[in-house]
Amino acid sequence: MSDKSTYKPDYEPRTLNGLVTEDDLQKKWEQAGISNDFIFCKVMEDEDLLKEFIRMAVPELDFSNIEIQIQKRIETTIDAHGIRFDVFAKNENGDVVDLEMQVNMVDCLPKRMRYYESLNDSTILDKGLPYSELRRSYVIMITMFDYYKKGLHRYTFTNTCEEDPSIKMGDETTKIVLNATGTADDIDDKMKAFLEYVAGKYSDDEYVRKLDRAVAKAKMNKEWRRDYMQFNLHEYDAEWRGMQKGLEQGREQGREQGRKLGRESLIIDMLKSGKTPDAISEFCGIPLEQVMDIQKNME
Repeated sequence: MSDKSTYKPDYEPRTLNGLVTEDDLQKKWEQAGISNDFIFCKVMEDEDLLKEFIRMAVPELDFSNIEIQIQKRIETTIDAHGIRFDVFAKNENGDVVDLEMQVNMVDCLPKRMRYYESLNDSTILDKGLPYSELRRSYVIMITMFDYYKKGLHRYTFTNTCEEDPSIKMGDETTKIVLNATGTADDIDDKMKAFLEYVAGKYSDDEYVRKLDRAVAKAKMNKEWRRDYMQFNLHEYDAEWRGMQKGLEQGREQGREQGRKLGRESLIIDMLKSGKTPDAISEFCGIPLEQVMDIQKNME
């Protein structure tokens, strides 16, 4: 943990309008655990850790060979609502797993998962291929709240016939909600240890020990800390500007415009620091074309 008396930020110092200070972000970074979205994504870049988790969550899948994409951005059309998967994994058979960390309570969790599922399929089926080429698709949402309020650690959803639940639709899609606040005796010890770790409780479970070491290593990475600080500073700055603009144009519209300004400012700073457009596109979850357009306007 950093010593506040000697800590010197390696990013441009700024204090934002009442929303957050750099000190706040430094404390947030020091206290961050696996449930922090940024840390979670960095830890799950480790192929062995991700494979082990998938084996626990969906043991029926063979993920001995795996392709991992972190914060994969999906855009369908210009007007469509794009998303950014936290962790997207595909095996050699084309089966896909979208893994998401959801800390804050949301009212629209089921429809969010429905949309993620539909975009999962868009990554599987290339133009001109028959629907039979669609492979098994999983959306796994790890939550810090019990959305369905039944005390379960795991809620698994597949499409079944209402008239006869023994009949499966057979579309090979599965949605799983893993609730870190569950109380039921419904999962094995390893998954329970993982979910308790997400909720902040350490144990001697082997996988939890590996994760904890990976979290500690991630937080020692100066470049990742700088990226985290820089990204969050711009996000909070953008939110503040959006809130001010929202007084005139409506809060939500103003926030979105503010975020857009913040993203553009972040991209410019990263370009000036020498990062490549490809690296910026991957880190920010923004299409490469947008980064190139901003770079062109700088010239």
